[in-house]
Amino acid sequence: MHETYRHLHANPELSMQESGTAAFLLQRLQELGLEAFPCGGTGVVGVLRNGDGPVVGFRADTDGLPIAENTGLDFASTATGTLEDGTAVPVMHGCGHDTHMSVALASAELLARSTDAWSGTVVFIFQPGEETAAGAKAMLADGLWEKAPKPEVIYGQHVWPGVAGGLEISSGTAMAMADSWKITVIGKQAHGSQPEKSIDPIVLGAHMIVRIQTILSREVPARDSAVITIGTFHGGLKENIIPGSAEFTVNVRTFEPAIREQVLGALRRIIAAEAAASNAPDPVIEEISSFPRCYNDPDATAEVLPELRTALGEDNVSVVPPVMGSEDFGLLADAIGVPSVYWMFGSTSAERIDAGEEVAGNHSPEFAPELEPTLGTGLAAALAAIGTRLAADGKA
Repeated sequence: MHETYRHLHANPELSMQESGTAAFLLQRLQELGLEAFPCGGTGVVGVLRNGDGPVVGFRADTDGLPIAENTGLDFASTATGTLEDGTAVPVMHGCGHDTHMSVALASAELLARSTDAWSGTVVFIFQPGEETAAGAKAMLADGLWEKAPKPEVIYGQHVWPGVAGGLEISSGTAMAMADSWKITVIGKQAHGSQPEKSIDPIVLGAHMIVRIQTILSREVPARDSAVITIGTFHGGLKENIIPGSAEFTVNVRTFEPAIREQVLGALRRIIAAEAAASNAPDPVIEEISSFPRCYNDPDATAEVLPELRTALGEDNVSVVPPVMGSEDFGLLADAIGVPSVYWMFGSTSAERIDAGEEVAGNHSPEFAPELEPTLGTGLAAALAAIGTRLAADGKA
């Protein structure tokens, strides 16, 4: 498992470009005796059949991020990739998806070695493009559940910089919905000395951004949760030219569908109204990505909790409120109307956290999970969850 992790960490690929990763996964699954096939472009599915019994799904994501790694590891990534706009970028597994794949492969290997202890079918889903919310949709569009047996439950997990050896899980809503837009503000170009001949898209965009902040403070009820982030703003090429357009990006995170619709509606209203106030053309709003709510079925969560606590220790498994991070994991189960359960497991020694050390988190160039007990914890959790259903057969 450690060797697999080092290989995957050193060879990350960008979202929906994971061709080398897919080839590696496909070969490994076939070597283990699983029925393995590509799905959704660079996704891979491995089906482990072992007689009659329940069908259980387990998902691991596979894509890296456009980050220049700065961990100092001897197996650090020096890989590069190309964004959709043609920009060459460094690539790193800065979110820990290498950990997820390594654990899933190790789980498949151990289950394949111990077929006398269980019966049923396990469907391992190695999903591309999680970071862009494209991968689950692509696999479903490519007929995932026509090609693979339909599971009765799907499990998934994510590494994060919490205490290694520990696991955190929510019942009900686990992660937020997230919507990202690019807004192109259309103005009228002019010389900086003649502002009266312009419609200044930078000033207009700034007014939009300031007014957008009032959505949370003045329109969303105080007891409800939402986050709005303006991540980028670009406009102009020279200090004495008022440009013809500018653009900014916005990211919205919410837990409740009604609040999501309220916030997105307010965004559209404010963007249009500010443009009208400046006598500017209608801005162009383009969707970048849309993540669904990640929902842990309460009954399925209650079923798996005792198994996780048995595997990891009572004090190492905590039930926590939902987090504002986002995932497209939930689409896989929602597409066939089955429950899903998703949890987080830690990657940082308790000693470092107790000492107050600043720990790099996901999406950081310094993010480097401690191999153990991180990987061992992920493996134990995966097997405990999968076995929750397979053990019901009575053979385990």
